[in-house]
Amino acid sequence: MAADARKATGIALVISDVDGTLVTGDKQLAASTIAAVKRLRVAGIGFSIASARPPIGLKGLIAELGLDLPMGAFNGASVVGPDLSIIEEQLIPEAAARAALERLEAENLDVWVFAEGAWCLRDPDGPYADLERRTIGAEPRVVADLGTLMGVASKIVGVSRDHAHLAACEARIGAALADRATVHRSQAYYLDVTPPGLDKGRFVTWMSRHLGIPAERIATFGDAGNDRPMFARSGFSVAMGNAEASVKAAASAVTDGNDADGFAHGVARFILP
Repeated sequence: MAADARKATGIALVISDVDGTLVTGDKQLAASTIAAVKRLRVAGIGFSIASARPPIGLKGLIAELGLDLPMGAFNGASVVGPDLSIIEEQLIPEAAARAALERLEAENLDVWVFAEGAWCLRDPDGPYADLERRTIGAEPRVVADLGTLMGVASKIVGVSRDHAHLAACEARIGAALADRATVHRSQAYYLDVTPPGLDKGRFVTWMSRHLGIPAERIATFGDAGNDRPMFARSGFSVAMGNAEASVKAAASAVTDGNDADGFAHGVARFILP
């Protein structure tokens, strides 16, 4: 574990990313993670999640962790209750969605569209499709023309096994869409396009207001670039050991990796009294 003497004080709520943070590389909740969430609850500290996943992809976590607070899906663009009912939802503006689709395709990326509660794609055997099936526990809907979904898209994802190329695409497409959409990699192999002005940081602020908890009493955990806005809006932030250097630099503290009980270690070392 990283040497870091800082410890949070007075934390009333913890919000965690999911993939690369709360779950292991094979998308499982470690026993130590389940126990850490229980310890937070015993200590009177609330717990929620903010994820790039669609709402359906949070269902298993709700059951295993006993989650009872609102959660952020689609990088905070949708807020859902523990029963997955929509509390707030924003879609990508259609013109921006069409521009994103065009640019993702021009970069030779596989494209997925999450719309109307479904995961839609053209090639069900494309890169990482099997991983996504396991991650969200759902089958994709095969759609010949993704353009028909641009008026109802919650999230558009560019997918590639060429991680360096996808990182370059993040910069190019992010600059091209500017304030028309939010563009972040949620994993090395996923480039997410979501509604403008809405990110995990916005969800932290939403939870602060909803629960009446000052931002300085909220702690956040994450591993990717799309978690940095969440770090910026919370009083204390913990980066996973598997995070990129820029993510670690943005955090208050660094814990072990997600395959080495990093979440549990971070809770014990930095959050619990």
